[in-house]
Amino acid sequence: MRFFFQTLIELPRSGKKFILIILDSVLLIAVLIGSFSMRLGYWYLPSNELIWMILLSPVVAIPIFTYYGMYRHIVRYIGFNALWSSIKAVSIYALVWGLIVYMSSVSGIPRSVILINWFVSMIAITSLRMSGYWLFSSLPSKEKDNESNKIVIYGAGSAGRQLAMALSRSSKHNQIAFIDDKFENQNTLIDGIEVFPISDLKDLVIKNSIKEVFIAIPSLTNTRRKEILNYLEPLAVNVKSLPSLNEMAQGKIKIADLYDISITDLLNREPVSKNKNLLSFNIFNKVVVVTGAGGTIGSELCRQVLSLKPQMLILYELSEYSLYMINKELSSNDKVNIKIVPILGSVNNKKRLIHVFKKFQVNTVYHAAAFKHVPLVEFNNAEGVSNNIFGTLSCAMASIDTNVDTFVMISTDKAVRPANTMGATKRFAEMIIQALSESQNKLKTQDNNINDNINNNSNFSTLFSIVRFGNVLGSSGSVIPLFKEQIKDGGPVTLTHLEVLRYFMTIPEAVGLVIQAGGMSTGGDVFILDMGKPVKIIDLAKKMIHLSGLEIKDNSNPNGDIEIKITGLRPGEKLYEELLIGDKVSDTEHPMIIRAEEEMMAWDELKLILAELEVAIDEYDYIKLRKLLIKAVPGFKPANKINDLLFNG
Repeated sequence: MRFFFQTLIELPRSGKKFILIILDSVLLIAVLIGSFSMRLGYWYLPSNELIWMILLSPVVAIPIFTYYGMYRHIVRYIGFNALWSSIKAVSIYALVWGLIVYMSSVSGIPRSVILINWFVSMIAITSLRMSGYWLFSSLPSKEKDNESNKIVIYGAGSAGRQLAMALSRSSKHNQIAFIDDKFENQNTLIDGIEVFPISDLKDLVIKNSIKEVFIAIPSLTNTRRKEILNYLEPLAVNVKSLPSLNEMAQGKIKIADLYDISITDLLNREPVSKNKNLLSFNIFNKVVVVTGAGGTIGSELCRQVLSLKPQMLILYELSEYSLYMINKELSSNDKVNIKIVPILGSVNNKKRLIHVFKKFQVNTVYHAAAFKHVPLVEFNNAEGVSNNIFGTLSCAMASIDTNVDTFVMISTDKAVRPANTMGATKRFAEMIIQALSESQNKLKTQDNNINDNINNNSNFSTLFSIVRFGNVLGSSGSVIPLFKEQIKDGGPVTLTHLEVLRYFMTIPEAVGLVIQAGGMSTGGDVFILDMGKPVKIIDLAKKMIHLSGLEIKDNSNPNGDIEIKITGLRPGEKLYEELLIGDKVSDTEHPMIIRAEEEMMAWDELKLILAELEVAIDEYDYIKLRKLLIKAVPGFKPANKINDLLFNG
């Protein structure tokens, strides 16, 4: 029997259509004979003219059925709309056949037969299709017998039922049960599938070897989502979720709408509120420059700046490929009628910066350009000093020379009591911004061997500010993409230390706060973003493995899937990061941004160290560079010796 139905499924569409037409024709003739028999009270066999009227029924019905698309519907996937089309088509057929019979004046046809024929034909034709749906959709499948495809849907509401219907048409998924929080839904059946409370989920997973759980509650709150994920995480099942109500497009739920659970769902963070006035303060109808425009933070800055309708957006980037990609992305939006200018250049090229700022009359600069990969900067400390320190100095001086209104520097938590060269260079860059802001009305000229003479402008009024925050999810160098790739490749997942703690924030979230912080600047501000509670990296690794449907391989579970391997701290890496240098902080008008008062070095002292740094770079004197950074940056305690990494000469 299974072979017979499988053969039918594999027939070409024209063959299936022909068979259905034959079945409909036989059924319509049989229904008419049955209608006469029911009306007359005995088994009736037509003769003479009546037999032609009965044989005429398929000739009348089939064109009508075709017009209403009844032979375009796939029986296995038939739904309410298809059945409604069938009802309308059968009704019109019965009416047309009755009119033909009435007009033909054939004797011996009771009028009630026309009504009986309509009613019974409607039942017969729709029942034929529903029977086909039931038979074909219930066929066993080799793929559905595969335990790796057994799934549970969490949510027995409208979205869950639609998803179940979509999954029932897929040979790759075999739904075992529904899970629902509502008591009234529990212990009921939906299309033959039982609804269980969440307390039964663990037993279901173990008993049925469930490998996937699909969360189908679009209206789920962030708090409840985290509670569910925390419950699912130890079960080692692959978790997918439907988009939220705000993300879902109109229409039926499809399997393609499911997405893998993001690690952001596991962070105990509430959505960041937005102050529209702060967002647009430095951007709306202004000329904005983003340095490092092709980087992780820089590219998101460009996207959000563009959405706030500047007069012009200038992309300043050293990497040709990165500049090409971000310019292509932003320029492809036909709905945005804003001029975008891609500029290829180094932040160390002060003359080029001045030319660009002056030519386009720049109002706002977001300085995101930096070398930020800790081990690479540790190994190439001269380039790190040159780009992160002198690049920041060049951008700041160019802003002063061209009377830029606002300059916002993007900094990092690694600048606080740094243990590596990257963090030390970022803290030094912060100190430059602080010193320039403090001395803005006193600065007239600078030492020629550091920079060209600053423009003698008594109206110098660039508002400088610094925004400092921790790790962002998905950035280049972040552990999250690395862990995902390692899990995909079958492991091991590499971790530098069991006790490593990090702050985390999404990229759009961090950038939105950066823009709002810049809108509150009064000059020389150090803004700190509220990153929430620090997260233990080992916990993230475990959750990512479990929510991928895999088990951790260790001494207690040697048959697990993914091993977590401890590799040791990288050069310059700390166990935990900090955001504040001192304890003098104050609130701002945004609840997730605080203002810090931190010690700084006067410009007269700072410029002397800058001059020495410049000489050390020219002479490739890595030892001297290290000593100067230790001297200039309070709390800089290198985690490794320079001689362990670099050679002199």
